[in-house]
Amino acid sequence: MYIAVAIIAIPAAILLYLVANSSGKPKAYVDKEGRILPNSISEKSYIDVNGSKLGFFIKGKSRDNPVLLYLHGGMPDYFLTQKYPTGLDDVFTVVWWDQRGSGISYDARFKDRKMELDDVISDAKRITDYLRSRFSQEKIYLMAHSGGSFLGIKVISRYPELYKAYIGVAQISYQKLSEKKAYDYIIEQYRGNRSRRSIVTRLQENPVKLTEPLPREYVRIRDYAMHDLGIGTMHTMKNVVTGIFIPSLLFTEYSMKDKVGLWKGKADAGISAMWKEIDTHNLKEENTVFKMPIYIFHGAMDYTCSYELSKEYFESIQAPKKRFYTFNESAHSPIFEEPGKCIKIIKEDVLQ
Repeated sequence: MYIAVAIIAIPAAILLYLVANSSGKPKAYVDKEGRILPNSISEKSYIDVNGSKLGFFIKGKSRDNPVLLYLHGGMPDYFLTQKYPTGLDDVFTVVWWDQRGSGISYDARFKDRKMELDDVISDAKRITDYLRSRFSQEKIYLMAHSGGSFLGIKVISRYPELYKAYIGVAQISYQKLSEKKAYDYIIEQYRGNRSRRSIVTRLQENPVKLTEPLPREYVRIRDYAMHDLGIGTMHTMKNVVTGIFIPSLLFTEYSMKDKVGLWKGKADAGISAMWKEIDTHNLKEENTVFKMPIYIFHGAMDYTCSYELSKEYFESIQAPKKRFYTFNESAHSPIFEEPGKCIKIIKEDVLQ
């Protein structure tokens, strides 16, 4: 009897803890005495676009700073800032937009609606125009991460007049080839490991080919193997559950509804809501000429989006100014893994 009561009580206690730590309210910026910084901003906002509510967090220690719109990859990652502060809010008014169908923009009514690339580009422009008007800035900065960097390149190609500069973090180029390189690397690293022998067998039976969609078995193994080998989200993040899932549940600025929407959206999207476009396009053959400065931040240990291919893509780019920065201690997320170096570059190069 006591064991049964304990089994019931433990999940109940966890649920109560989660509810208590899910206010859904953004944390204000305060000084040492607990007073809100007078010119800071910390809010959760929504705008209506084509019948959908698009949500985003606006965070910054000074409203006078330039505005930076952040485009996430396969799922919103603002919740990671609770454990891995980026420092971006020191130099920008940062807008962490949860894209249509994800996070605080999730709406079950539209989960079966097919999302086209043009729709998301249009959403990005609407958010950009809203920010330009609200903060009285003719142009803003655009930062895009991982799968979001495919969208980012398409956005700045279509609307170059809206942005001062583009910062691609773990920049996508030719993702199908990137997946093939990751597949080869995983097999190479696991080949002599007896405890991973079954994974090698499963991968060899389901090879990644440039002419075919990704095998389901590879997709099932992909995230586990990348994190196990330190080539996934972060070099030191070895497990998706402890590294991503649990931190998302403990994020206080999401409500319980927001947290459910975050993972429902991820379940609906798979690797990415735009995966079909990402998987079938090669940016090196489509978008190489830009009218603004281009900066690429890439972790040397990243195989989620190939470091090697990103550098090759960068070499093909023509822009008024371009820089490629290597982060030797990072895998897929240098803004979370090496934030100090990122901010130093932004202050000394991007904002100059």
